[in-house]
Amino acid sequence: MRVNDRHVSFYYENDNDIGKVKIVPEKTALLIIDMQHVFVTRPDYQHQIKQDKKEVERWEPFYEIIDKVVIPNNEKILKVFRQKGMEVCFAKIQCQKKSGSDRSLDQKSTGYNGLLLPPGTPSSEIVPQLSPFEDEIVITKTTDSALTGSPLRLWLHNMGIDTVVCTGVLTDQCVSSTVRSLADESFKVWLIEDACMAATQKIHDNELEILNNIYCHVINTSELIEALNNC
Repeated sequence: MRVNDRHVSFYYENDNDIGKVKIVPEKTALLIIDMQHVFVTRPDYQHQIKQDKKEVERWEPFYEIIDKVVIPNNEKILKVFRQKGMEVCFAKIQCQKKSGSDRSLDQKSTGYNGLLLPPGTPSSEIVPQLSPFEDEIVITKTTDSALTGSPLRLWLHNMGIDTVVCTGVLTDQCVSSTVRSLADESFKVWLIEDACMAATQKIHDNELEILNNIYCHVINTSELIEALNNC
């Protein structure tokens, strides 16, 4: 079954089983993934050396989308979930050892994915626009998947949750890994296309097409909020 005609891969081009976006509030949780300063806050241009400035400028289209689309849409979704008293969860990358020895192999790698974010690291905090409220679950992980590196799967089952709405960054990395893990654990997943982002629009769109209709259903913020308001 698919719910729209966007991001349809080769596998599902001939699937004519069209369904609707349906949300059962008491069985649905929002999971905001890795919306941390280290990933979504634009670096200070004024204090960058020439070589670093070029790298920052290379990422500028990403930051534009984060600032103008992704964060505002996450705020809208978060507001509706809270108004309806629905479960809200956050995931963030953070190791427990100062040395980072507890990190998974991919987070010990060099380059962009080489992350050392022990407790107390300011850049590891979730951006203030999306700050967790009291009694909202915040899990820390040293893996890309929010399920693999935490007890979140068990907690969701214990709370009677069978459906998860996913947002955050990066679409092709931690978001994708989490969506796949949720699907393998038999959770229904709604992935919000304009509330997540990859490094580039091309990577983002490619990953949405790969994930859609098998690991999740890809919808947008307006479609989600309409379904929430109708439930």
